[in-house]
Amino acid sequence: MITGKQRSYLKKLSHGIRPAMQLGKEGITENFINQYEVIIEANELVKINVLDSSPLDAKEAAHELAERTKSEFVQAIGRKCVLYRRAQEEPEIKLPR
Repeated sequence: MITGKQRSYLKKLSHGIRPAMQLGKEGITENFINQYEVIIEANELVKINVLDSSPLDAKEAAHELAERTKSEFVQAIGRKCVLYRRAQEEPEIKLPR
C-alpha cells in the first residue's frame, strides 16, 4: 500500500509519460493482463488509455487491473489511468517515505 505522499510523487512522474497501452471493447482479458505484466515489470509506472468503446471507465478499469495484478492505483483522469508496481529486479523509482 502506498501513502498519499508516495501517490503524489507518482502522479508527478506520470505527468510526462505517454500511454503505453489501450483498453478497448474487449475489456480486461488475459491477453491484456499478460501484455500489462511485461510493461509494468519493465517500467514500474504505466499509463493506460481507456477507449470510449471499453465496457469500463478509467477508474473501474484501473481498480480491477490493480486488484488482478497486485499493482497500486495511482490516479484516473478522464479516459486515462495510471498504475504502479515496484519492479522485482532493479527497481528504478525510489518512493519517498
